[in-house]
Amino acid sequence: MEIVELISRILGASVVFATPLIFTALGGVFSERSGVINIGLEGLMIMGAFVAIVSNLAFHHVFGAATPVMSLIIAMVVSALFALFHAVASITFRADQVVSGVAINFLALGIGLFLTKQWYDKGQTDFIESPIYSSHVPLLNKIPIIGDLFFSGWYWTSYLAVVTAFVVWFVIYKTPFGLRLRSVGEHPMAADTNGINVYKMRYIGVMLSGALGGLGGAVYALTVTHNFSHGTIVGQGFISLAAVIFGKWHPLGALGAAIFFGFAQSLSIVSSDIVLLKNVPSVFMLIAPYVLTILALAGFIGKAEAPKSLGEAYVKGNR
Repeated sequence: MEIVELISRILGASVVFATPLIFTALGGVFSERSGVINIGLEGLMIMGAFVAIVSNLAFHHVFGAATPVMSLIIAMVVSALFALFHAVASITFRADQVVSGVAINFLALGIGLFLTKQWYDKGQTDFIESPIYSSHVPLLNKIPIIGDLFFSGWYWTSYLAVVTAFVVWFVIYKTPFGLRLRSVGEHPMAADTNGINVYKMRYIGVMLSGALGGLGGAVYALTVTHNFSHGTIVGQGFISLAAVIFGKWHPLGALGAAIFFGFAQSLSIVSSDIVLLKNVPSVFMLIAPYVLTILALAGFIGKAEAPKSLGEAYVKGNR
């Protein structure tokens, strides 16, 4: 296998697995920048994957070629609404944010599996007829070397994920909305004194994390698994949370971390093409992303400083 072809295969597989992590990690950045810990990213991905597959199966004959896009939109809306459970519990009722997030994870999986059993009378859904297919970017894929590496055989959702990361960076760091969001995550009492509605901003942050987390799960289901079962989303939400921390709660840092973890996830597929990894037992390749996640969070590549009020409930008027 030629070197360019090998790099193209590794890069392509890495991006496929990184794309859902990018979307979900960006959602985590919104939530945690507002001061709300979101352990429930796994559950939001599960809900997004479930809704995307079910809507794809249900509306295939209605939307036709637009079915994948409509499935993604429906998954985002439903997951944003599902994130309200976490928002109400942690913001309005000031429940422990970690416990609330864990509850979201269990609730999403329970709902998904229960409805799958009720609607399809088995432990998994049918396979969809309208998945998201990889494609080439016209003209750009003709560029020598670069065309093969970046514009051939990628999913359009991968390009969207990268663009979204830069959009989120601009929104958080270059707009008044982003300044308000970061202020309620750093010093909610000072933000409240300056007329910023802390509760509203935190609700928006959590719901945006729901929408993007659902989008991440939906993208994974429509590009990789093509159906929904108990094993569709297994740990990707937690890896996304690790990408948020590893990326130091910065959108572009989360983008880079997600690509790194995506590469780790792809090792089980591309290891047979890499001489140094060809004889490594497959089980080690399967656990590689989780081991690298632990190492990253253990501080091997630098310490991250969280928003100062992250995880702290806010009581209006309590100064």
